[in-house]
Amino acid sequence: MTTSQQATASATEEPRPRRGPRAAEVAYRYGLVAVLVAMLIVFAVLRPAFGTYANALIVLQSVAVVGVVALGVTVSMTTGGFDLSAGACVGAVVMVTALTMVRFNLTGATAIVAGLVTGLLVAGVNVLLTVVARVPDLVATLGTMFLFQGLALILTSGQSVSAGMTVNDAPAPGKYTEGFTWLGGGTIGSVPVPVIVFALLAIAVYVLLVHTRWGRALYAIGGNAEAARLAGIRVARYRALAYVVSGLCAAVAGIMLSARLGRGDVGAGDPYLLQSVAAALIGHAVLGANRPNALGTVIGALFIGVMINGMTMLNAPYYAQTFVQGALLVGALVVSYTLTPGRRERTVR
Repeated sequence: MTTSQQATASATEEPRPRRGPRAAEVAYRYGLVAVLVAMLIVFAVLRPAFGTYANALIVLQSVAVVGVVALGVTVSMTTGGFDLSAGACVGAVVMVTALTMVRFNLTGATAIVAGLVTGLLVAGVNVLLTVVARVPDLVATLGTMFLFQGLALILTSGQSVSAGMTVNDAPAPGKYTEGFTWLGGGTIGSVPVPVIVFALLAIAVYVLLVHTRWGRALYAIGGNAEAARLAGIRVARYRALAYVVSGLCAAVAGIMLSARLGRGDVGAGDPYLLQSVAAALIGHAVLGANRPNALGTVIGALFIGVMINGMTMLNAPYYAQTFVQGALLVGALVVSYTLTPGRRERTVR
């Protein structure tokens, strides 16, 4: 065979598929879902009670508050921001709603309004710092977190709020109303109310981010804020919108948590920052989205809820659960920012 014939033959040969990158892409896209399914199977085999319908409702109810907070954090992340004040907002709303009913003897509806206003107040401070004062998001929301954690302690003098507590040497005049507590422990059919609220908010955030021009604008700002501004998008308004949505989601979560607890516990919102951030970051890698998204956040919240519930049923110590949550967060960061198909090559180049 001549040299020209060899060249022609080599040119007509079909390129062999590169199995390595394709396998990595499949693992990146479906790996988390596969791990979630594997956890469900393992826990159900080790503890048959785990696989029951009743326990499924328990898992869903346990992740409802985390999921609602995480949905708000997800929206803030679409613009390139990061709301670290979400957990403090939840705690502040718990204390404000408790004070409204127990200390001031007002209705549950008034407590709900007070909680939503508190969420908007947190969002307003974040907007002033990040949009108006142009403080970096992480630093600004970290400051807001400490600000409202301290404010919640000042409002209650560092004490929990519950019916029958002493106020000025006399019993508190109010208590949690039945209508309010229904938001945390009531059911519609057999489904807990917090699960329904979580599902509705997840659908609303999904529609906002995927099927509206506001969602496309938020993603555009997160991709390149300057390019979005040159394209005519009002960057400041949309960044403010993202923090308002995050504050309202945290307020809804705080209202549900307060209704479930039936009291205002100091630091009630502290655990929800790590869990909500972990759920949102885990969601980056779900189905290869590689960006903040509502579906991924829901799966991330379920992932954390299944893990905690399964470890609890296996009698794992609580401090081991915290370690595993931290490990999940680190793993999510590695998958989202290091193992994304093509990202490694682009970084090297």
